[in-house]
Amino acid sequence: WAPDRYFHPASCRVSFTFNTPAPQSTAGTPLQFQFQFQHHRTHRSIPHRRREGEMPASSHPPSPASPLEDDNLVPQILLRLPPDPSSLPRASLACTRWRNHVADPGFRRRFRLHHCHNPPLHGFFDGCGSLDFLPTLDAPDRVAPERFSLKLDEGDGVCRPLGCRHGLVLIIVPKLLQVLVWEPFTGDQHRLDVPPGLTTNGCDASRINGAVLRGAAGDAEHFQVVLVAADGGVENRRAVACVYSSEAGAWERFITTPLPNHGHASSLFLRYSTSVYMDHAVLAGDSLYWQLIGNFQGILQLDLERKRLAVMPVPVPIYSKGNCFKLMRAEGGGGGIGFLFMSNSDYIAQLWRRKTDANGVASWVIGRSIELDKLLSLRSGMENIRIVGFAEDNNVVLMDMLSGFFMIQLDSLQFKKLARPKAAVSCCHAFESVYAAETSIGGRHDGADLLHNT
Repeated sequence: WAPDRYFHPASCRVSFTFNTPAPQSTAGTPLQFQFQFQHHRTHRSIPHRRREGEMPASSHPPSPASPLEDDNLVPQILLRLPPDPSSLPRASLACTRWRNHVADPGFRRRFRLHHCHNPPLHGFFDGCGSLDFLPTLDAPDRVAPERFSLKLDEGDGVCRPLGCRHGLVLIIVPKLLQVLVWEPFTGDQHRLDVPPGLTTNGCDASRINGAVLRGAAGDAEHFQVVLVAADGGVENRRAVACVYSSEAGAWERFITTPLPNHGHASSLFLRYSTSVYMDHAVLAGDSLYWQLIGNFQGILQLDLERKRLAVMPVPVPIYSKGNCFKLMRAEGGGGGIGFLFMSNSDYIAQLWRRKTDANGVASWVIGRSIELDKLLSLRSGMENIRIVGFAEDNNVVLMDMLSGFFMIQLDSLQFKKLARPKAAVSCCHAFESVYAAETSIGGRHDGADLLHNT
């Protein structure tokens, strides 16, 4: 069967309907395709042979080509489809011409680059070791939890995720002193040995944190891994970081900075040496940020461009009873770091950011406050809220309450209730990604039919 004999893009009328999400929904903007095909079967006829001296029959001027036949215009239309998992597979059903554009590796790269700053939030991975996946999107964009099932080798032992970014998951394998870069959509894995020297001088694999990120914008083949830890005694405590580049295939030199041994700390941690907290990192601008806890509580910054570590204090206790603290990107743009602080005594979430005065002196200020009790209709004193996850590209926090799991978009304050995981969780890693079939970290083309990507 040759469909091009019976269907023509000019006779394919496509209408796009964008649904506005419900007031209490953050599932994104679903795209509905409504296709109406006008089927015209072409019949061949015997051409008329003009006799000698016969005047040619009058002919009509050719009709202008439809915009849907313009190979320069169609990719621009497809490029602006929402980055939901179902968008491109649905568009490929319109006609052969559209399917050829969608299947082109160059188009998929441009599509991923076009939406790299607004990837969909597919869900959260349990950060406590099980790696269970909690989907957040509705059908047809919902990813089934069983699809994101990591296949480990025998002898790996208990593994722990360190974070997700750009469609990749970073996992540490303490038993083997390795880290694993996993791409859930393709199943690709890349293993690295922890650089020698990172687990010496009072630091073991259980205290290592890290982050993963893609290379330059649009580079789907290469990635970077950052590992960070704190070592030494109380008096000579220091932070150590090391960066791996898949393009170079090697770890770079260690980056270090001294850590304070006193500061704004709760009584729970005063007797403990300063360490890198086991929460995920936040990428803001050209820097990665982690929480520091112990007898000094603050923020550790790694400038990826300058390859420099720095420590900054915070005006509130990071880890204390009845309070919640979560690093996030500062509101208002600018590429800076901020944090969300909330007390269960009043259910008011404060969004802090760094402000620099005319003399170049930086200080922390409250940019905005959110009354969660009014937003979520909470009864005073009846809820114990924990912030267990944050999606940096979507500016979404995941909160665990007695009444359920709630996902709140901090810009619009729209929220969505999610199914509670079977096991209790204290940390979740947001998985945000614009999926295209050829984005495997090994550089190979996936080759899977786009129609089976959702």
